[in-house]
Amino acid sequence: MLIAFFVNDLEREHAGYTTTVLAHQAAMRGHRVCYVTPFDFALRPDDTLWVHARRIPKRKYKDREEFFATLKSEKIKKEAIDIAEVDVLMLRNDPSIDAETPWAMEAGVLFGREAVKRGVIVLNDPDSLGRAINKLYFQGFPAEARAETLITKHEADIKAFAKEYNGNIILKPLQGSGGSGVFKLEASQKTNLNQIIEAIGRDGYIIAQAYVPAAKKGDIRFFLMNGNPLKVGGKYAALRRVASPDDIRSNIHAGGKAEAVEIGETELRVAELIRPKLVADGMFLVGIDIVGDKILEVNVFSPGNLNSCSRLAGVDFSAPIIDAIERKVAIVAQYAHSFENRRLAAL
Repeated sequence: MLIAFFVNDLEREHAGYTTTVLAHQAAMRGHRVCYVTPFDFALRPDDTLWVHARRIPKRKYKDREEFFATLKSEKIKKEAIDIAEVDVLMLRNDPSIDAETPWAMEAGVLFGREAVKRGVIVLNDPDSLGRAINKLYFQGFPAEARAETLITKHEADIKAFAKEYNGNIILKPLQGSGGSGVFKLEASQKTNLNQIIEAIGRDGYIIAQAYVPAAKKGDIRFFLMNGNPLKVGGKYAALRRVASPDDIRSNIHAGGKAEAVEIGETELRVAELIRPKLVADGMFLVGIDIVGDKILEVNVFSPGNLNSCSRLAGVDFSAPIIDAIERKVAIVAQYAHSFENRRLAAL
């Protein structure tokens, strides 16, 4: 099969990123792989959709580092590919990175929809991703699984919410990722609330979230595939992210530390609570962040840390993901496009 990975840009990719891990796994199996960015789509006058993609040579690679170096090599030139030749388009961009260029932020969703019309399997489903482009999508999950949350731009609303929780709340922007713009307010810091609201509010709506005490131990990044926990043997694709002593953010690139974690009944129950919506929305690969018995985030665009999960568990979690993609391509061949993309994406 030919699988295209859609990313923000190659400059910000890394050999250890989840996208690279998946692309390398696909290449090792003999599949053709290419990379596409928001700049690379072309809808032609004859209504065909093309991509100017960086196609990685189909050969054996010594390791993932060599594979990634080949991708970044100046010898690899873009070539025009009819999207109809692509079996799977995997949308792996982070829209928040392109917030200042809305055309780029929406490119994956917009052209992903066009790719679906031309028979391409698009993961995750672009229609649903279009609704998930900000954290408001999170509110569609059962209240039982979510921390108490307020979304507003009104200062008075936030102050009343903070008072209700004795000042122990988290404040963050409605749009964004990777721990950007996240603040923890404590009872002793009420005097800073005005400045925090002003700082976050410049960029849009503000999320105020009740602080979950279990967050002191860090959060758990847990991968779900086709709505179910991603598992190899008896090991789950999960890790605990522990914040550095001087930062509340547990995101790895924000200074958090990855540790092995045991997934128990609490985490599995949370995953089961949100499974129906993920499946209904065609969310193939998702990373959820759990604290205690609550989800704090649902990353449906570009969940990371898969490589760290594999390293800590001593198994390769990329293999079942490519297995599942291969199965979807086989289903399309067997049923002659009988399933709409949203159903096939999580099948």
